[in-house]
Formats: sequence, C-alpha cells, structure tokens
Amino acid sequence: MKLLLPALASATLLLASCQPPAAPAAAEAPRGPMPVTVLQLQPRQIADWDEFSARIEPTDSVEIRPRVTGYINRVAFESGQLVKAGDVLFEVDPRFEEASLAVADAALAQAQARLLSAASEAKRVDSLLAARAISNEDADTRRNALAAAQAGVRSADASRNLAVLNLDFTKVRSPISGRVSRALQTPGNYVSGVAGFTTLLTSVVSVDPMHVYASVDDASYLRYAKLIREKTLADPTTKRVPVELRIEGEDGWNHQGYIESFDNRIDAASGSITLRAVFPNPDGSLVAGSFAGLRLPGSGSYQALLIDEKYIGTNQDVKYLMVVSATSTAEIRPVKLGRNFEGQRVILSGLTPEDRIITSGLQVLAPGAPVQALPTPPPAAAPQPVAAQ
Repeated sequence: MKLLLPALASATLLLASCQPPAAPAAAEAPRGPMPVTVLQLQPRQIADWDEFSARIEPTDSVEIRPRVTGYINRVAFESGQLVKAGDVLFEVDPRFEEASLAVADAALAQAQARLLSAASEAKRVDSLLAARAISNEDADTRRNALAAAQAGVRSADASRNLAVLNLDFTKVRSPISGRVSRALQTPGNYVSGVAGFTTLLTSVVSVDPMHVYASVDDASYLRYAKLIREKTLADPTTKRVPVELRIEGEDGWNHQGYIESFDNRIDAASGSITLRAVFPNPDGSLVAGSFAGLRLPGSGSYQALLIDEKYIGTNQDVKYLMVVSATSTAEIRPVKLGRNFEGQRVILSGLTPEDRIITSGLQVLAPGAPVQALPTPPPAAAPQPVAAQ
C-alpha cells in the first residue's frame, strides 16, 4: 500500500503535464456609438403674452331707492336673483297716490268745463261787436278768459300726469338687468322718496358683460404704445385687441374678451396705468368683486422654436442643449431662451429647425461622445377609462 501512493502521485503529475495550455482570455470588444433619441423642432407662429392681476367689476351698478314716500306693501324678489330691466322689486302702498290721481282727474274736468264756457263766450264776440251789443273792453275780457281757461286745462293736465307718474312710482322697478342684492327694507317699513333723503332699498349689478380692471406697469405700457405706433399691435381705440382671463379654480385661460381702454395717465405713485377690458359673461361665471389673472398680447406674431424645459441644461449662467453634430457626436449648443409659451420655452437664438436635439441619456452623455440618433417615440396615449361592472 505504501508503494502504491507514490506511484499514483507520479502518474497524476505526468497526465497534467501532457494537457494543452489554456487559451488566453478573449480581448474586450470595442464599444460602439451610444444610441440616443433625438428631436427636431418645427417653427410655430406664436405671440408673447403678459400676465397681470385683475379684478372683476360690473359694467353697471345701481342703488335702488323709492321716488315716492309711503309704506312698503311687498318685496317682489329673492336675494341674489337675476332680474331684468323693468321688473318690479318693491311695491309702496299706492292708496295715497290713487287719491291724488282722483283729485287731479276732478281738477282737469273742472278746467275743461271752464274752457268750454270760455270758448262759447269768445265765439260770440265778433257777432256781438258787429251788433254793438258789447264794448271792446268786454270783448277783450272774453278773449282773455278763453286764454286763461286753455292755460288752466294745460296746468290741470300736467298735474294729472304727475299724479299718474307718482302712482306708477309706487312700483319700484329695476332700471337695469342684472343680479339683485338682499332687501334692506321689508313690508311694513316706512320709506322716504324725498330728494336728498331717500331710503336705500337694495342694489342691482349687471352680469353680462363684465368689466375687468388691471394695473399695467409703465414699462409694459410704453412697450405696448411703441408696438401700436409701429402697427405691430392693433390700436384698442380702432380695433378690438383680444385678452384672456383665468379665474380661481380654473386651469386654463378660458374666458376671452377685449381691451376697451387705457386710462389717460400713468399714476406717479404706483408707476402703473389702469387698463379696462370687457368680457362676455352669459353663464354668470365671472363674479363682481372677485380677483383673476389677465393676460394680453405682449408682442406681434412671430415664428419660434419651442422646447420642453427638461431638455435644457445649465452651466453657470449659460443655457444649452445637447445636439447631434455633423460627425454624429454629442455637441453642447448654447441657446438664448425666451418666455414660457403653453408650458414650453421659446428658443430665441442658437438653434435651427435642422438641428437634432438629444432627448435621452443626458445625465451620462459626455460632449464629443459618438452617438447613434434614433427618433423620439411619440407620447403614449392615455389609457381609456373602463366602465365599472
């Protein structure tokens, strides 16, 4: 047994020495260009917009006060109700005015009777003078009595018209269409219609259209004035300049209106000028007294390239994009950026529509690295909602 172990060890060594040498490890294959997605921008016709804080106000606002004195019989509306011009809001006790009208009717009848008598007397003047039955003084008296009777009828008729008007004023009507406030006086209360001491009953504000006021800084206004002089922007005094409004709770600029006017001077204390715009409000979504965002054209129409902000890099104060060079390498392209437009940035300079912008691998891609350009895939369609079973 002792002799067998050394013999086995010698045989193992002999077999190992006869094996062919192991092949050397294969050399690492050279790296190819890095695949990247690219995007080419198409010029779009756009215009810059300036945004300002604004407040919404009614075009008309009226305090409702009585024109006659008396006790309120009825309130004919609900608080916050939409009313039309001419709708009755309050009724004042009409009995006093009805009595005044009856007195005026009687006075008019008396005046008309006197007129008939005077006319009859004056009609016989010429024949009586020819027969020398009356003197010239009596003839003049009869003619003057006719003129006085005619004036008396006119006076009585005017008094009756005033009585009719006062009776109509016992129904307090809305002079405009709009939304009425709450009733400040209720049935049974005594209200005054005496000028200077009238009782406030309620108020009505118009609803459609609405005025929107904004304070525009002097620099922006002077720029608008220059663009208007150069005819790049339309003149609001001769043509409607479109503006847009966004109210609280809305995502987009869903309301369209136009500039009505600018004020006649820049306020020295605030350094701004007041703009007034008009907005249709058929659905009543614009509420008087509320605040909103207003935007108006800040330039004429021009062609621009727009890019998503996420593809823009920053090196200190330099903005840049990564593009594919003519030799298919990654190249840093400094660009000058403009305003935001519909969620994208305007490229003012540094880029052309022929440039291919790299949109993937921006975190690991080094300038000068070889790239293989692939088109950027279109955005995935939003999944359709599935009806609940």
